[in-house]
Amino acid sequence: MIRGKIKSHVYELASKLPTEPELMKALGVGRSSIREAIRILVNDGYLRVQQGVGTFVISSEGNESLVATFERGQFSELLEVRRLLEIRIAEKVAVNRTEENLKTIRQALDIRKRMATEGDINACINADIAFHQALADACGNSILTELYRASSKYVCNAFGQIYTSTKVFAETQDAHERLYLAVKEKDAVQSRLLLIGIIETV
Repeated sequence: MIRGKIKSHVYELASKLPTEPELMKALGVGRSSIREAIRILVNDGYLRVQQGVGTFVISSEGNESLVATFERGQFSELLEVRRLLEIRIAEKVAVNRTEENLKTIRQALDIRKRMATEGDINACINADIAFHQALADACGNSILTELYRASSKYVCNAFGQIYTSTKVFAETQDAHERLYLAVKEKDAVQSRLLLIGIIETV
């Protein structure tokens, strides 16, 4: 419903969306539905949330063409994009991460380890993606962050087809631990080298 109003220019480019209560009343849905719709539209490139100010329309087309490109792309192309994105993210996160970022990254890494140990392949893949997304979230470049978010769904699907056990994730846990330490120590060069090694293995 909100997407339709953006596309039909009821909510114009650069305009501020109505407040949550106003949207709830206008659309006849609950707060959780409004928040989920806004989250999706942010991820799809239609909206930008500015904390403490409001939610703004930034595109009437979104990045749906990017999504379509990912869906049509070859697996080899996806891996190449992943490599380019993650190498740059690894360099930047080592410089820009905060202590709060480190807590989130550490938590994702611990979950990854536990899922690999327990042998839960689906949960392990999700935890691996969450770890790398946490790095992207902390890199200090919102475009890189969203590009990784857009691509990660397809990486996750590819991993689900490639891996039937958590063996490779368990074997690369140490490399991920060392990547975390390099980020913690703000060593961009080491972060980049470790990330390259991880991508070549997983």
